Amino acid sequence: MSKTIYFALLFLFIVLLQVLVLNNVLFLGYVNPYLYIIFLFLFPLKKDRFRFLFIAFLLGLSIDVFSDSGGIHAFSTLTIAYFRLFFVKVFFSKYEVDYPFFDLSLEPFGKKFNYVATLTLIHHFILFSFANFSFNNFSQVLLNTLYSSIFTLVLYFPVVYIFSKKQ
Repeated sequence: MSKTIYFALLFLFIVLLQVLVLNNVLFLGYVNPYLYIIFLFLFPLKKDRFRFLFIAFLLGLSIDVFSDSGGIHAFSTLTIAYFRLFFVKVFFSKYEVDYPFFDLSLEPFGKKFNYVATLTLIHHFILFSFANFSFNNFSQVLLNTLYSSIFTLVLYFPVVYIFSKKQ
């Protein structure tokens, strides 16, 4: 199967999983996993950033359309997609010549965890900041960010392990 078809099907599967299943999961009444950002971690690194940013925007917009959330998913997803290459350089010391050969699954767990956790925290903080849009609830924003990030990470690593190709 070509990579384009694979990622198109993965995009569709992740959007459907998020809007039909995970948006209906509320742990402890307010903690919700946002596993759809897994697509941004699995998408290959390319020099052409515009296409990736456009796909990330479409991913967030798709979640917004089904969640009726007014663009906060699109903005937060686009933000972490924009900063993804910066964090690849910081955590993995990879540069443009390394992009075609970069595979997140081949990296050490510690670096992978730091990379995924950082981008997840940034995504969730932006998401909950715009959802509340008030400094009066800043402690609630931080708690939602922390708990939802932990829940997302607890789901992320087993899902990636289960669905990774055995080589």
